[in-house]
Amino acid sequence: MMPRIVSSAALCAIAVLVAACASAPPSRFYTLSRTATPGAAPATFSVVVGPVAIPAVVDLPQIVVSTGPNQVTLEEYNRWASPLANNISRVVAENLVDLLGTHRVSLFQQSIPVDGDFRVAIEVQTFDSAPGDAATLNAVWVVRRARDGKSDTGRTTVREATADKSYEALAAAHSRAVYRMSQDIAGAVRALSRATP
Repeated sequence: MMPRIVSSAALCAIAVLVAACASAPPSRFYTLSRTATPGAAPATFSVVVGPVAIPAVVDLPQIVVSTGPNQVTLEEYNRWASPLANNISRVVAENLVDLLGTHRVSLFQQSIPVDGDFRVAIEVQTFDSAPGDAATLNAVWVVRRARDGKSDTGRTTVREATADKSYEALAAAHSRAVYRMSQDIAGAVRALSRATP
């Protein structure tokens, strides 16, 4: 009698679990996208983007939503399609291709050292997401010229309003914020390319 009760209880537990999984909404995945368009005067120098550091609080697959000055919520069913630091470095590199007029832009990888005429390191200090309100980016970046170590340090602080309350609009707003940072970085690269050693 006892095995039959245990067996029935196990079947009920499995049925409840299957029903819960079936009723859960499907996860949606988002990515940042390049915003720049080709048109810059051609350049011959090369640029390596990375490393990119991001705050631990947003270094998660889930989109982290700011719900108050000291409170955040993890959006379990709205996620980034790839690690956020990789996502940011990829989009900055793609924007720089268009903003600088050079295809010689690559991503920094510790396992495969790549030399470049310029190296861009980024420390994202704030990456706030508020659907229906705005995407906020605050980052410090350093552009270093390889041949003599001359560098330029800057900060980009930008708040981009979202078009609506959707997470697609939020990802688009973050993409525009990363583009603004890419513009600042491109300006520093251009200035260092013209500066005498």
